[in-house]
Amino acid sequence: MTDELDPDEPRQKVVRVAGSRRARLTPVVGTDADPERVAKEPSRPKGPKGPNDDRMMQDVPPHY
Repeated sequence: MTDELDPDEPRQKVVRVAGSRRARLTPVVGTDADPERVAKEPSRPKGPKGPNDDRMMQDVPPHY
């Protein structure tokens, strides 16, 4: 079954954070430890730039 744990695989550790009510987990091997970095970098379309591209990238939908 896939729910069985392999004792040889490294596991996440629970890390207490001073001054915080919540603990953190160490990152899983092979994952990005900083997910906010992906959200901060806007994705730019590839290819030639059109006349409205700058404005479209600056516009924010009203539900934000």
